Amino acid sequence: MDQLEQTLHTARALVLADLEAGKVAEADVVSLVEEAVSHRRWWVEQWPDGIGFVHGLIAQDVQDALLDRYGRWPLCPVCLGSDPHALEVEPPLGEDPHWVCGKTTTSVARVGALNKCL
Repeated sequence: MDQLEQTLHTARALVLADLEAGKVAEADVVSLVEEAVSHRRWWVEQWPDGIGFVHGLIAQDVQDALLDRYGRWPLCPVCLGSDPHALEVEPPLGEDPHWVCGKTTTSVARVGALNKCL
């Protein structure tokens, strides 16, 4: 398997693990992951130097697609209260992406490791 396909498979598995942790990995949501992977395959083919950013970008793509269809995901486990908000992927375009609370700047988990905190 070439590096691009291996990276895409890893990113898919990480995002699916986070969706499972949040108990939202239904068939239609998994389809959103597949769409994001397909789009990022094309994106990396156009910009090969971006391969290191794929994990975070796919997580953001799925998060955006879920917001459009279902609402915020993943909800922040740090800030409990009347203003629920989603975690953000940091860095937005970089390697080693983490889910971070944007209000407190608390790093909650690496992309793919939400099962440890949700």
